[in-house]
Amino acid sequence: MIRTLTAAVHQEDDWYVARCLELDVASQGETVDEALSNLREAVETYLDEVTHPTIETTPLVTSFQVGRAA
Repeated sequence: MIRTLTAAVHQEDDWYVARCLELDVASQGETVDEALSNLREAVETYLDEVTHPTIETTPLVTSFQVGRAA
């Protein structure tokens, strides 16, 4: 079965960290593509090993603006 999940990616120093928003799984890589590829592999491994995984509802992901520079 093919399932579409959501990833949030951010940079920490020289690494990109990718986190699956529906599962408590994360990975990293030197590029965004590598981080996502590693996350895909980590999620597949997680789903193979966990008998009844808890998959949260996909959250609404959006952006907003603030009046001050961060």
